[in-house]
Amino acid sequence: MLISGHFSDHKYNQRGIWVAKGSKMGHFSSMFNGLARSFSLKKRKNSSGNGKYDGKDAVEAMAKEAKKNDMILRSSGTVNVDGSKNFASLFSRRGEKGVNQDCFIVWEEFGCQEDMIFCGIFDGHGPWGHFVSKKVRESIVSSLLCNWQECLAEASSDPDLDLDSDKKLQRFNIWKDSYLKACRAVDQELEHHPKIDTFYSGTTALTIVRQGEVIFIANVGDSRAVLATTCDDGNLVPVQLTVDFKPNLPQETERIEQCNGRVFCLDDESGVHRLWLPDEESPGLAMSRAFGDYCVKDFGLISVPDVTQRHITSKDQFVVLATDGVWDVVSNQEAVEIVSATPDRAKAAKRLVQCAVCAWKRKRRGIAVDDISAIVLFFHSNQLCQHIYPVTTPK
Repeated sequence: MLISGHFSDHKYNQRGIWVAKGSKMGHFSSMFNGLARSFSLKKRKNSSGNGKYDGKDAVEAMAKEAKKNDMILRSSGTVNVDGSKNFASLFSRRGEKGVNQDCFIVWEEFGCQEDMIFCGIFDGHGPWGHFVSKKVRESIVSSLLCNWQECLAEASSDPDLDLDSDKKLQRFNIWKDSYLKACRAVDQELEHHPKIDTFYSGTTALTIVRQGEVIFIANVGDSRAVLATTCDDGNLVPVQLTVDFKPNLPQETERIEQCNGRVFCLDDESGVHRLWLPDEESPGLAMSRAFGDYCVKDFGLISVPDVTQRHITSKDQFVVLATDGVWDVVSNQEAVEIVSATPDRAKAAKRLVQCAVCAWKRKRRGIAVDDISAIVLFFHSNQLCQHIYPVTTPK
Protein backbone atom coordinates (compact mmCIF):
# COMPACT_ATOMS: atom_id res chain seq x y z
CA MET A 1 0.00 0.00 0.00
CA LEU A 2 1.48 3.32 -1.01
CA ILE A 3 -0.42 5.41 1.51
CA SER A 4 -2.57 3.88 4.22
CA GLY A 5 -5.35 5.52 6.16
CA HIS A 6 -7.43 8.60 5.34
CA PHE A 7 -6.20 12.16 5.83
CA SER A 8 -9.01 14.68 5.84
CA ASP A 9 -6.75 17.71 5.58
CA HIS A 10 -4.37 17.74 2.65
CA LYS A 11 -3.47 19.85 -0.36
CA TYR A 12 -1.34 19.96 -3.48
CA ASN A 13 1.54 22.38 -3.57
CA GLN A 14 2.41 24.50 -6.61
CA ARG A 15 4.40 21.65 -8.17
CA GLY A 16 1.43 19.31 -7.95
CA ILE A 17 2.93 17.39 -5.03
CA TRP A 18 0.63 16.05 -2.33
CA VAL A 19 1.22 17.49 1.16
CA ALA A 20 -0.41 16.08 4.29
CA LYS A 21 -1.36 18.42 7.12
CA GLY A 22 -3.11 18.37 10.43
CA SER A 23 -2.68 16.69 13.83
CA LYS A 24 0.56 14.73 14.14
CA MET A 25 0.98 14.78 10.40
CA GLY A 26 2.20 18.33 10.69
CA HIS A 27 5.30 17.08 12.47
CA PHE A 28 6.10 15.03 9.40
CA SER A 29 5.19 17.67 6.83
CA SER A 30 8.74 18.03 5.53
CA MET A 31 9.09 14.25 5.28
CA PHE A 32 5.68 13.79 3.66
CA ASN A 33 6.14 16.46 0.99
CA GLY A 34 5.77 14.65 -2.27
CA LEU A 35 4.54 11.31 -0.94
CA ALA A 36 3.06 11.10 -4.34
CA ARG A 37 2.36 13.42 -7.24
CA SER A 38 -1.18 13.97 -8.31
CA PHE A 39 -0.83 11.51 -11.17
CA SER A 40 -0.01 8.68 -8.79
CA LEU A 41 -2.87 9.52 -6.43
CA LYS A 42 -5.57 9.09 -9.01
CA LYS A 43 -8.08 6.54 -7.92
CA ARG A 44 -6.42 3.38 -9.14
CA LYS A 45 -8.30 0.32 -8.07
CA ASN A 46 -6.25 -2.72 -7.37
CA SER A 47 -7.13 -6.19 -8.56
CA SER A 48 -9.56 -6.71 -5.70
CA GLY A 49 -11.49 -3.61 -6.73
CA ASN A 50 -11.58 -2.12 -3.22
CA GLY A 51 -10.47 1.34 -4.34
CA LYS A 52 -7.19 1.35 -2.45
CA TYR A 53 -4.06 2.69 -4.05
CA ASP A 54 -1.63 0.18 -5.46
CA GLY A 55 1.85 1.04 -4.17
CA LYS A 56 3.82 -0.71 -6.92
CA ASP A 57 1.80 0.90 -9.68
CA ALA A 58 2.31 4.33 -8.13
CA VAL A 59 6.06 3.80 -7.77
CA GLU A 60 6.30 2.63 -11.37
CA ALA A 61 4.46 5.75 -12.47
CA MET A 62 6.85 7.91 -10.44
CA ALA A 63 9.83 6.13 -11.98
CA LYS A 64 8.52 6.62 -15.53
CA GLU A 65 8.10 10.34 -14.98
CA ALA A 66 11.52 10.61 -13.33
CA LYS A 67 13.11 8.74 -16.23
CA LYS A 68 11.38 11.06 -18.71
CA ASN A 69 12.77 14.07 -16.84
CA ASP A 70 16.32 12.64 -16.78
CA MET A 71 16.23 12.05 -13.02
CA ILE A 72 16.94 8.32 -13.19
CA LEU A 73 20.09 6.80 -14.63
CA ARG A 74 20.82 3.08 -14.91
CA SER A 75 23.90 3.26 -17.14
CA SER A 76 27.24 5.04 -17.22
CA GLY A 77 26.85 8.81 -17.29
CA THR A 78 25.87 11.67 -14.99
CA VAL A 79 22.84 12.94 -13.09
CA ASN A 80 22.87 16.72 -12.77
CA VAL A 81 19.45 18.26 -12.13
CA ASP A 82 19.15 22.05 -12.14
CA GLY A 83 18.83 23.42 -8.63
CA SER A 84 19.90 20.19 -6.94
CA LYS A 85 22.67 20.00 -4.37
CA ASN A 86 23.75 16.70 -5.90
CA PHE A 87 25.92 15.76 -8.85
CA ALA A 88 26.38 12.06 -9.59
CA SER A 89 28.95 10.42 -11.88
CA LEU A 90 28.53 6.75 -12.81
CA PHE A 91 30.69 4.30 -14.73
CA SER A 92 30.87 0.52 -15.16
CA ARG A 93 33.35 -1.65 -17.05
CA ARG A 94 32.93 -5.31 -17.91
CA GLY A 95 35.73 -7.51 -16.66
CA GLU A 96 37.34 -10.52 -18.29
CA LYS A 97 35.01 -13.17 -16.93
CA GLY A 98 32.10 -12.78 -19.35
CA VAL A 99 28.95 -10.69 -19.11
CA ASN A 100 29.07 -7.67 -16.77
CA GLN A 101 27.21 -8.67 -13.60
CA ASP A 102 27.50 -5.22 -12.00
CA CYS A 103 24.71 -2.67 -12.31
CA PHE A 104 23.64 0.53 -10.61
CA ILE A 105 20.97 3.20 -10.39
CA VAL A 106 20.71 6.84 -9.33
CA TRP A 107 17.29 8.45 -8.81
CA GLU A 108 17.25 12.20 -8.17
CA GLU A 109 14.15 13.47 -6.33
CA PHE A 110 13.60 9.92 -5.13
CA GLY A 111 9.90 9.20 -4.73
CA CYS A 112 9.10 12.77 -5.83
CA GLN A 113 10.90 14.13 -2.77
CA GLU A 114 12.68 17.33 -3.74
CA ASP A 115 15.40 16.86 -1.11
CA MET A 116 16.16 13.17 -1.71
CA ILE A 117 18.38 11.14 -4.00
CA PHE A 118 18.80 7.36 -4.12
CA CYS A 119 22.00 5.63 -5.24
CA GLY A 120 22.46 1.88 -5.48
CA ILE A 121 25.22 -0.38 -6.77
CA PHE A 122 24.84 -4.15 -7.20
CA ASP A 123 27.42 -6.88 -7.84
CA GLY A 124 25.99 -10.14 -9.13
CA HIS A 125 27.69 -13.54 -9.01
CA GLY A 126 26.98 -17.06 -10.16
CA PRO A 127 25.55 -18.28 -13.50
CA TRP A 128 22.49 -16.02 -13.22
CA GLY A 129 24.19 -13.17 -11.36
CA HIS A 130 23.58 -10.53 -14.04
CA PHE A 131 19.85 -11.25 -13.94
CA VAL A 132 19.77 -11.25 -10.15
CA SER A 133 21.58 -7.92 -9.79
CA LYS A 134 19.26 -6.19 -12.26
CA LYS A 135 16.18 -7.68 -10.63
CA VAL A 136 17.27 -6.55 -7.17
CA ARG A 137 18.08 -3.10 -8.54
CA GLU A 138 14.50 -2.69 -9.71
CA SER A 139 12.82 -4.41 -6.77
CA ILE A 140 14.69 -2.67 -3.96
CA VAL A 141 13.75 0.77 -5.24
CA SER A 142 10.01 0.15 -5.29
CA SER A 143 9.99 -1.95 -2.13
CA LEU A 144 12.00 0.60 -0.15
CA LEU A 145 9.84 3.49 -1.28
CA CYS A 146 6.60 1.69 -0.47
CA ASN A 147 7.85 0.56 2.94
CA TRP A 148 9.23 4.01 3.77
CA GLN A 149 5.89 5.65 3.09
CA GLU A 150 4.05 3.00 5.09
CA CYS A 151 6.43 3.46 8.03
CA LEU A 152 5.87 7.21 7.89
CA ALA A 153 2.12 6.76 7.95
CA GLU A 154 2.33 4.31 10.85
CA ALA A 155 4.60 6.60 12.85
CA SER A 156 2.36 9.59 12.30
CA SER A 157 -0.64 7.72 13.66
CA ASP A 158 1.10 6.27 16.74
CA PRO A 159 -0.45 8.02 19.80
CA ASP A 160 2.47 7.00 22.03
CA LEU A 161 5.17 8.44 19.80
CA ASP A 162 6.63 11.78 20.85
CA LEU A 163 7.77 13.18 17.55
CA ASP A 164 9.40 16.22 19.15
CA SER A 165 11.63 14.21 21.49
CA ASP A 166 14.26 13.16 18.98
CA LYS A 167 13.37 13.79 15.37
CA LYS A 168 16.77 12.59 14.11
CA LEU A 169 16.37 9.25 15.87
CA GLN A 170 12.80 8.85 14.65
CA ARG A 171 13.84 9.53 11.07
CA PHE A 172 16.68 7.02 11.28
CA ASN A 173 14.43 4.36 12.81
CA ILE A 174 11.90 4.87 10.02
CA TRP A 175 14.56 4.38 7.35
CA LYS A 176 16.08 1.41 9.15
CA ASP A 177 12.72 -0.32 9.50
CA SER A 178 11.94 0.45 5.87
CA TYR A 179 15.22 -1.05 4.69
CA LEU A 180 14.84 -4.17 6.81
CA LYS A 181 11.33 -4.80 5.49
CA ALA A 182 12.31 -4.02 1.91
CA CYS A 183 15.33 -6.33 1.87
CA ARG A 184 13.34 -9.15 3.43
CA ALA A 185 10.59 -8.75 0.84
CA VAL A 186 13.04 -8.58 -2.07
CA ASP A 187 14.84 -11.75 -0.98
CA GLN A 188 11.58 -13.62 -0.54
CA GLU A 189 10.43 -12.50 -3.97
CA LEU A 190 13.69 -13.68 -5.52
CA GLU A 191 13.37 -17.14 -4.02
CA HIS A 192 10.09 -17.69 -5.85
CA HIS A 193 10.91 -15.90 -9.07
CA PRO A 194 9.66 -18.09 -11.94
CA LYS A 195 12.31 -17.10 -14.49
CA ILE A 196 15.53 -16.53 -12.51
CA ASP A 197 17.44 -19.40 -10.89
CA THR A 198 18.81 -18.00 -7.65
CA PHE A 199 19.87 -21.25 -5.99
CA TYR A 200 23.53 -20.80 -6.92
CA SER A 201 23.39 -17.14 -7.95
CA GLY A 202 23.00 -13.89 -6.08
CA THR A 203 24.01 -10.26 -5.73
CA THR A 204 25.31 -7.78 -3.21
CA ALA A 205 23.53 -4.45 -2.76
CA LEU A 206 24.91 -1.16 -1.45
CA THR A 207 22.47 1.74 -1.41
CA ILE A 208 22.30 5.21 0.06
CA VAL A 209 19.54 7.77 0.39
CA ARG A 210 20.42 11.39 0.85
CA GLN A 211 17.58 13.25 2.54
CA GLY A 212 18.47 16.86 3.10
CA GLU A 213 21.78 16.92 4.94
CA VAL A 214 21.66 13.30 6.11
CA ILE A 215 22.65 10.16 4.24
CA PHE A 216 21.27 6.75 5.15
CA ILE A 217 23.42 3.81 4.12
CA ALA A 218 22.30 0.18 3.77
CA ASN A 219 24.82 -2.50 2.90
CA VAL A 220 24.33 -6.15 1.98
CA GLY A 221 27.65 -7.69 0.91
CA ASP A 222 31.16 -6.47 0.21
CA SER A 223 30.75 -3.37 -1.92
CA ARG A 224 31.92 -0.27 -0.07
CA ALA A 225 30.99 3.36 0.53
CA VAL A 226 33.78 5.84 1.28
CA LEU A 227 33.23 9.47 2.19
CA ALA A 228 35.74 12.20 1.31
CA THR A 229 35.88 14.88 3.98
CA THR A 230 38.17 17.81 4.72
CA CYS A 231 40.32 17.51 7.83
CA ASP A 232 41.72 20.38 9.91
CA ASP A 233 44.87 20.74 7.81
CA GLY A 234 42.81 21.24 4.66
CA ASN A 235 43.48 17.87 3.06
CA LEU A 236 40.85 15.39 1.96
CA VAL A 237 40.72 12.19 3.97
CA PRO A 238 38.59 9.06 3.50
CA VAL A 239 35.98 7.85 5.98
CA GLN A 240 34.76 4.32 5.32
CA LEU A 241 31.00 4.26 5.87
CA THR A 242 30.39 0.54 5.44
CA VAL A 243 31.73 -2.82 6.55
CA ASP A 244 32.94 -5.29 3.92
CA PHE A 245 30.90 -8.31 4.90
CA LYS A 246 33.42 -11.07 4.31
CA PRO A 247 32.97 -14.55 5.79
CA ASN A 248 36.06 -14.22 8.02
CA LEU A 249 34.72 -11.29 10.04
CA PRO A 250 34.35 -12.68 13.58
CA GLN A 251 30.61 -12.01 13.91
CA GLU A 252 29.97 -13.36 10.42
CA THR A 253 32.08 -16.50 10.96
CA GLU A 254 30.29 -17.17 14.24
CA ARG A 255 26.86 -16.99 12.62
CA ILE A 256 27.93 -19.17 9.68
CA GLU A 257 29.45 -21.86 11.91
CA GLN A 258 26.41 -21.86 14.18
CA CYS A 259 24.38 -22.67 11.07
CA ASN A 260 26.81 -25.49 10.14
CA GLY A 261 28.31 -23.57 7.24
CA ARG A 262 32.09 -23.49 6.82
CA VAL A 263 34.61 -20.71 6.25
CA PHE A 264 38.07 -21.39 4.82
CA CYS A 265 40.50 -20.45 2.04
CA LEU A 266 41.42 -22.68 -0.87
CA ASP A 267 45.06 -23.66 -1.11
CA ASP A 268 45.64 -21.49 -4.16
CA GLU A 269 43.74 -18.48 -2.72
CA SER A 270 45.62 -17.55 0.42
CA GLY A 271 43.75 -14.87 2.35
CA VAL A 272 40.49 -15.22 0.38
CA HIS A 273 37.99 -16.62 2.87
CA ARG A 274 34.87 -18.17 1.39
CA LEU A 275 31.57 -19.57 2.61
CA TRP A 276 30.98 -23.27 1.93
CA LEU A 277 28.27 -25.86 2.45
CA PRO A 278 28.79 -28.31 5.34
CA ASP A 279 29.76 -31.33 3.25
CA GLU A 280 30.99 -30.08 -0.12
CA GLU A 281 33.25 -27.43 -1.58
CA SER A 282 30.42 -25.31 -2.94
CA PRO A 283 29.45 -22.54 -3.56
CA GLY A 284 32.54 -20.74 -2.20
CA LEU A 285 31.03 -17.29 -1.72
CA ALA A 286 33.50 -14.51 -0.97
CA MET A 287 30.86 -12.55 0.97
CA SER A 288 28.72 -13.39 3.99
CA ARG A 289 25.64 -11.36 3.03
CA ALA A 290 23.83 -11.36 -0.30
CA PHE A 291 20.46 -11.61 -1.98
CA GLY A 292 19.75 -15.00 -3.54
CA ASP A 293 22.21 -17.89 -3.10
CA TYR A 294 19.55 -20.06 -1.52
CA CYS A 295 21.85 -23.06 -1.45
CA VAL A 296 23.52 -21.51 1.61
CA LYS A 297 20.71 -19.43 3.11
CA ASP A 298 20.25 -22.13 5.75
CA PHE A 299 24.00 -22.21 6.44
CA GLY A 300 24.75 -18.67 7.52
CA LEU A 301 24.29 -16.43 4.49
CA ILE A 302 21.83 -13.60 5.18
CA SER A 303 20.40 -10.65 3.26
CA VAL A 304 19.94 -8.43 6.32
CA PRO A 305 21.31 -4.94 5.62
CA ASP A 306 23.60 -3.03 7.95
CA VAL A 307 21.87 0.37 8.15
CA THR A 308 23.70 3.49 9.34
CA GLN A 309 23.45 7.25 8.91
CA ARG A 310 25.75 10.25 8.69
CA HIS A 311 25.07 13.97 8.84
CA ILE A 312 26.65 15.82 5.92
CA THR A 313 28.65 18.91 6.85
CA SER A 314 30.29 21.60 4.76
CA LYS A 315 33.55 19.65 5.08
CA ASP A 316 32.13 16.57 3.35
CA GLN A 317 32.78 16.72 -0.41
CA PHE A 318 31.60 13.46 -1.97
CA VAL A 319 30.93 9.78 -1.38
CA VAL A 320 32.17 6.88 -3.52
CA LEU A 321 30.11 3.72 -3.89
CA ALA A 322 31.99 0.96 -5.66
CA THR A 323 32.01 -2.80 -6.11
CA ASP A 324 34.86 -4.92 -4.81
CA GLY A 325 36.46 -4.73 -8.24
CA VAL A 326 37.66 -1.30 -7.13
CA TRP A 327 38.46 -1.99 -3.49
CA ASP A 328 40.39 -5.19 -4.15
CA VAL A 329 43.15 -3.08 -5.75
CA VAL A 330 42.53 0.55 -4.72
CA SER A 331 42.74 1.88 -1.15
CA ASN A 332 40.24 4.32 0.31
CA GLN A 333 42.82 7.10 0.25
CA GLU A 334 43.73 6.38 -3.36
CA ALA A 335 40.08 6.48 -4.39
CA VAL A 336 39.58 9.87 -2.76
CA GLU A 337 42.72 11.23 -4.42
CA ILE A 338 41.76 9.91 -7.86
CA VAL A 339 38.29 11.46 -7.71
CA SER A 340 39.44 14.79 -6.31
CA ALA A 341 42.19 15.03 -8.95
CA THR A 342 39.73 14.68 -11.82
CA PRO A 343 39.01 18.22 -13.11
CA ASP A 344 35.78 17.22 -14.86
CA ARG A 345 33.54 15.71 -12.21
CA ALA A 346 31.43 14.08 -14.91
CA LYS A 347 34.42 11.81 -15.56
CA ALA A 348 35.21 11.08 -11.89
CA ALA A 349 33.69 7.59 -11.79
CA LYS A 350 35.24 6.64 -15.14
CA ARG A 351 38.67 7.80 -13.98
CA LEU A 352 38.38 5.74 -10.79
CA VAL A 353 37.37 2.62 -12.74
CA GLN A 354 40.22 3.11 -15.23
CA CYS A 355 42.74 3.41 -12.39
CA ALA A 356 41.35 0.24 -10.83
CA VAL A 357 41.76 -1.63 -14.13
CA CYS A 358 45.41 -0.54 -14.33
CA ALA A 359 45.93 -1.64 -10.72
CA TRP A 360 44.39 -5.05 -11.45
CA LYS A 361 46.74 -5.67 -14.34
CA ARG A 362 49.74 -4.59 -12.32
CA LYS A 363 48.95 -6.19 -8.96
CA ARG A 364 47.11 -9.33 -10.06
CA ARG A 365 48.86 -10.55 -13.15
CA GLY A 366 47.40 -13.76 -14.44
CA ILE A 367 44.07 -13.18 -12.70
CA ALA A 368 41.08 -12.14 -14.81
CA VAL A 369 40.05 -8.55 -14.17
CA ASP A 370 36.77 -8.32 -12.26
CA ASP A 371 33.76 -6.26 -13.30
CA ILE A 372 34.43 -2.77 -11.94
CA SER A 373 31.76 -0.16 -11.20
CA ALA A 374 31.56 3.08 -9.26
CA ILE A 375 29.20 5.90 -8.38
CA VAL A 376 30.55 9.24 -7.14
CA LEU A 377 27.94 11.45 -5.49
CA PHE A 378 29.11 15.03 -4.98
CA PHE A 379 27.34 16.93 -2.22
CA HIS A 380 27.90 20.46 -3.47
CA SER A 381 26.85 20.68 -7.10
CA ASN A 382 27.97 24.25 -7.68
CA GLN A 383 31.44 23.83 -6.25
CA LEU A 384 34.47 22.12 -7.69
CA CYS A 385 36.50 19.94 -5.36
CA GLN A 386 38.82 22.32 -3.54
CA HIS A 387 41.65 19.88 -2.91
CA ILE A 388 43.39 18.77 -6.08
CA TYR A 389 45.91 15.96 -6.03
CA PRO A 390 48.23 14.95 -8.88
CA VAL A 391 46.50 12.34 -11.02
CA THR A 392 48.21 9.05 -10.31
CA THR A 393 47.35 5.41 -10.63
CA PRO A 394 47.41 3.21 -7.52
CA LYS A 395 50.72 1.58 -6.79
